[in-house]
Amino acid sequence: MNLLDVKDLAVQFSTQDGLVYAVNGLSFDLAKGQTLGIVGESGSGKSQTVLALMGLLARNGKATGLALYHGQNLLTLPAAELNRIRGNRMAMIFQDPMTSLNPYLTVERQMTEVLQLHKGQDRSSARAACVRMLDAVRIPEAAKRIDMYPHEFSGGMRQRVMIAMALLCEPEVLIADEPTTALDVTVQAQMLLLLRDLQQDFGTAIVLITHDLGVVAGLCDQVVVLYGGRVMEQGNAQQLFKSASHPYTLGLLKAVPRMDRDDESLLAIPGAPPNMAHLPKGCPFSPRCAFADAQCHETLAPLQALPGETGQLRACHRDVALVRSTPQPELAHG
Repeated sequence: MNLLDVKDLAVQFSTQDGLVYAVNGLSFDLAKGQTLGIVGESGSGKSQTVLALMGLLARNGKATGLALYHGQNLLTLPAAELNRIRGNRMAMIFQDPMTSLNPYLTVERQMTEVLQLHKGQDRSSARAACVRMLDAVRIPEAAKRIDMYPHEFSGGMRQRVMIAMALLCEPEVLIADEPTTALDVTVQAQMLLLLRDLQQDFGTAIVLITHDLGVVAGLCDQVVVLYGGRVMEQGNAQQLFKSASHPYTLGLLKAVPRMDRDDESLLAIPGAPPNMAHLPKGCPFSPRCAFADAQCHETLAPLQALPGETGQLRACHRDVALVRSTPQPELAHG
């Protein structure tokens, strides 16, 4: 049974320039213990997707569609009911722990508040539980460090505090929005191992928002590739890495630095992401795609299953074999 079923999620923002369509027709499901990666460039709609699920959109934002959690549509729940779910059964790790943690309060005060609010614990028992969770995320001398302020922790330690806080109520669903962006490579690897271990311990389902394909390869079971607020490709992570079929996904994969590449130059997708207030008429990737023709510029390709490849979905007019076999025409050396 799925913990979360998202169907035709759309997110719009009212601006002075008109409506901005940040997310369009996104669907996915999430089972217990599963990790879903949502990948794409900045501005592709990744963060707005999860903010919509958590009821944290800006005031000018509106979400439509279905986001069913145990049969309840999160998009239409009253704030009082949503507050009983978020932070408790569904929790979120935000991108920047320094701006997510209150600099005026100790870590102890910020963590115990979670258990006092959602579990009704007194402060003493909540503190003991918080120390145990800080130990679980491998913060040394947790019993002492819990009384410190956020600025007294390193970036990696602050991120561990955020993970511990999110896991205090043992949520069924954990949303991680770019959890390793501000960390160096070594600490990133530690965070990924930590999330994997904690997922095994708690059986938590994870929605991971990232632009880092290495992170996806190391942690995710399913992947959604977003561009211009639309799904370009979706399916099993291993299969997608092995045989990507959309020009945008192939571009992302070929732009990843590789140790086995002979030349020292990086490969990059030319052009820039679309203006979300003025999206192209057809495929949002068509202005940057070397495979695009008149049909691509005029007509949006439906998201369809690939023949013979179970569970893989793709939104592209071009022939799969052609896209896969052509040697990176859409990439420029930088």
